[in-house]
Amino acid sequence: MLTLINISGDDRPGLTAEITALLSAFNADILDVGQAVIHNHLSLGILVSVTDVEGLKTRARLLGIDMKFSSVDLSSYEEWVRMQGKDRYILTLLARRIRADQLAAVSEVVSSSGLNIDNITRLSGRVSLSEEDTSTKASIEFSLRGEPDEAFRSRLVDVCAEHDIDIAVQEDNSFRRHRRLVAFDMDSTLIDTEVIDEMAEVMGLGEAVARITESAMRGELDFSESLRERVSLLRGMAEVDMQEIAARLPLMEGATHLIHTLSRLGYKTAILSGGFDYFGEVLQKKLGIDYVFANKLEIVDGRLTGKVVPPIVDAARKAELLESLTERENISLQQVVAVGDGANDLAMLQKAGLGIAFHAKPFLKENTKQSISTLGLDSILYLMGIRDRDAH
Repeated sequence: MLTLINISGDDRPGLTAEITALLSAFNADILDVGQAVIHNHLSLGILVSVTDVEGLKTRARLLGIDMKFSSVDLSSYEEWVRMQGKDRYILTLLARRIRADQLAAVSEVVSSSGLNIDNITRLSGRVSLSEEDTSTKASIEFSLRGEPDEAFRSRLVDVCAEHDIDIAVQEDNSFRRHRRLVAFDMDSTLIDTEVIDEMAEVMGLGEAVARITESAMRGELDFSESLRERVSLLRGMAEVDMQEIAARLPLMEGATHLIHTLSRLGYKTAILSGGFDYFGEVLQKKLGIDYVFANKLEIVDGRLTGKVVPPIVDAARKAELLESLTERENISLQQVVAVGDGANDLAMLQKAGLGIAFHAKPFLKENTKQSISTLGLDSILYLMGIRDRDAH
């Protein structure tokens, strides 16, 4: 007889062993099992095939364990078995704190889009209620089964806007669990500034250069042309000023934690930037990044000439470099995570198995499947399925 057993109550060491030993005494076949412990309270479900259900119930009462038995129809079981071939997705919810209304909104969209929730798992660490911390981060992962309707993603976009959260949806496949390389844009992604704007401020050209930078990042100007134009304005800048800028570059929230975690877990990291290698190499040494590819400024006698040494690292070049890195590392593009914020990152993000628009300009966000706008850079770990407890 097919029987679903639900056990709930205070958890204690050896409880699962006691229950499974009891099932063993009745020669039960385990068809499915799932367990969760929340604040020392156990919820355990076991689907079994067992002959003597009444005898099992009697022995269970002697253990003093709260066990609920429900018979399962064979036809419904076979339908459940057939469902295992259906597509699966991982939905990751990101926020500073998780509220019930956020979960309600996400769950309603999942249901109305024709998907079932198989599991819900907290990826983020426990949060103290006695300490005020505005930099907290929280993440919950949903395992979904089925095929969503066409409106699924657009509904999730609306939920994100209404509840100030981020949601990522990925196919649950082997590539997601075996990423190997994470590539970053530098300016406004790995660091919380645009280096060329910092350089322009030193030269007293801040507003003029910033206007060109913003327009280029929005996709309104050809990147290579705009870069040459901005660099030409910096002619005569002293290398000592560049050294001072490099020393005070502000890292993006979560950058150090992210890079150090990726390194510890064996991932390769790279900077693929339309910025300048002079500053990228400083970050490489500071954070322990494996590869740096960026534009090279021409320096003669300790001063900028106002020229960029070709080839220029533009959108197409970033995508080419990403492909060459996968060949060097002998991995698939599906095993790559790419992160950026501007229009010149789009080609790179589209090449990668997981492309993430991070605090991005509207153009990039609208043309990329995954985006993060509410949390720091280390929240990317959640999209990779890495829990806080694995990141320390």
